Amino acid sequence: SINQNIWAIQNSGLSWGILIDIILNQPNKITSAIILFHGYGGNGKDISALTYSWKRFLPNTVFLCPDAHQACPINPSGFQWFDLSKDDPKYIIEQSLRAEEIIHKFINEVKKLYKLSNSKICLSGFSQGCMLSINIGLTSDENFNCVVGFSGKIIDKEHLSKRISSKTKMLLIHGELDAVVPASNLLDAKDFLLRNKIEVETHMIGDCDHHIPVKASSIALKYIKKTF
Repeated sequence: SINQNIWAIQNSGLSWGILIDIILNQPNKITSAIILFHGYGGNGKDISALTYSWKRFLPNTVFLCPDAHQACPINPSGFQWFDLSKDDPKYIIEQSLRAEEIIHKFINEVKKLYKLSNSKICLSGFSQGCMLSINIGLTSDENFNCVVGFSGKIIDKEHLSKRISSKTKMLLIHGELDAVVPASNLLDAKDFLLRNKIEVETHMIGDCDHHIPVKASSIALKYIKKTF
């Protein structure tokens, strides 16, 4: 059976939210990790639903679904990685950089606990969580195994282009009917990544709005199995 545990890391400022690990009591058997970042107004429990279909195929992988560090004003039970109350690009960049800093601390705790390098860690996220996964995948000291992003975009292409220090390969998936983060952002992200010589695979899902359908989950699992 799948154990669900809540962990807290004081150093990072993030709750570990839902940690799904069939072999929780056998940490030496963990050879890789997938960290999933929820969307705006969501939480770790929301996005942990993805892992139920993935876990059986990745028995030596630990799944971590942290809650963001800020409560979300539009959903009292949810969280946000950065504030969207101001339509100010400079403010959003500042907020997202703060989120990146906190997430980097969290990732370092995961690496220390499970004795993993970046090459054994997949960063995955939905919407706002996807945006941060892309940024972190391109601004770290070394490449991660991969980034798997759903329904996201690049927060600020000009700002990110000046910060690229790593070139983590990416899988980006988007619903063609997405009205929250329009599907055109998938094409923009692909263009940006290719121009910066970053390996990227993209999939547009037909008749799909702002969510992760089973088809997208299956595509992601196939990709992750190949990279791990």
